Amino acid sequence: MIDEQKSPVAPAPAQAPISAETVLEVRGVRRHFRRPHGDPLVVLESVNLNLHKGEIVGLLGRSGSGKSTLLRIVAGLIRASDGEVVYRGEKLHGPADGIAMVFQSFALFPWLTVLQNVEAGLEAQGLPPDEMRDRALRAIDLIGLDGFANAYPRELSGGMRQRVGFARALVMNPTILLMDEPFSALDVLTAETLRTDFLDLWMENKLPIKSVLLVTHNIEEAVFMCDRILVFSANPGRVVAEIKVPFKHPRNRLDPRFRQLVDDIYARMTVKAGAGKTTVLSIGERIPEVSTNLMAGLIETLASETYKGRADMPALSQALALEVDELFPLAESLQMLGYAELETGDVHLTPLGQQFALADTQARKVSFAKQMLTRIPLAAHIKSVLDERPGHRAPAVRFLSELEDYLSDSAAEQTLRAVTMWGRYGELFTYDDAAMSFSLEIPEAESA
Repeated sequence: MIDEQKSPVAPAPAQAPISAETVLEVRGVRRHFRRPHGDPLVVLESVNLNLHKGEIVGLLGRSGSGKSTLLRIVAGLIRASDGEVVYRGEKLHGPADGIAMVFQSFALFPWLTVLQNVEAGLEAQGLPPDEMRDRALRAIDLIGLDGFANAYPRELSGGMRQRVGFARALVMNPTILLMDEPFSALDVLTAETLRTDFLDLWMENKLPIKSVLLVTHNIEEAVFMCDRILVFSANPGRVVAEIKVPFKHPRNRLDPRFRQLVDDIYARMTVKAGAGKTTVLSIGERIPEVSTNLMAGLIETLASETYKGRADMPALSQALALEVDELFPLAESLQMLGYAELETGDVHLTPLGQQFALADTQARKVSFAKQMLTRIPLAAHIKSVLDERPGHRAPAVRFLSELEDYLSDSAAEQTLRAVTMWGRYGELFTYDDAAMSFSLEIPEAESA
């Protein structure tokens, strides 16, 4: 019988004890990028972690928290600006034998067969052809693709292509397997099958690997797979919490303790928002690229009889079939605009959000425009520049270059796209994509 009152973070590991042998250490890692103007953009700050033999450790956080950047530093694909990575007692200065990686994108060579794709990583080792073929076939068989060795990627489903990615990594007999959101590009059922198959092989000691470092934004996936979870904050990315998962494999998602731990992690990831606190942004703040239709839809959902203005985010995520990386930006956008607040795992509408839900289309636009001008400094800046210019026009590159003083190139472009979309909805300004310029719609009488 399950004790529902027992804390999910109580030290009660039911699985085999993890060895104290440390195979990887990340010590004070910092990573920044140089911008053309302004201070360096810091992506990671003072990150420390240990990876022990026999454990799966998850790096959990939202987009922009630097998880994938850290994984690439550990893989030796990019260098840390400060700090060091130590693998089995030796500092890493590039890719290391014994560390392999599985990517979110399948990254297969389309002109090669499954067998040839798996063999590709072995060619650099100069192994005899017979040995390469034997090892590749064993990896293909292990990962459940026997019978497809001569198939090309175009003949395979998404799940099968990702299995090739796993086989290509495992054929190297790595000590550590790095996984960068390897299930996120798959449909729900395929992802669940692949996770379960991987865990079965792991628990049966059929994999050559000793430890796994998994990057994910999926809270349930982290609780389902990992022995420890490191929660990352963003801007810059740093570890803000370490959570031990005490449940044995196979894990039951319906276990109340499992659900409670998922809820607790949602709460940790929203606690910084705080109840009743006004979100104050700067002109260089990163804005999530969230559709105004989705924002309006979430407001209407929260205002419905089902939720009555407040919802538990894990339950809402399940009900709406949204991943954490989809729900959080939505909820945070509503918070930025003053329509909702995030509070320890819950999202609830403000009085303004309730008014928005009841308003007609034009009243919603007026409200949205007002909130943008008072709470989104970039929107107010664009509007001000357009108001002051005689022709009421300005090139997008002007605002993009200003954003690049604060954000990376990709984040600056994303932010400008988001504010452009929001501003058009609120009818603050128009945008000509062909001319790549903003303008105001001036009444005919005024422009005559």
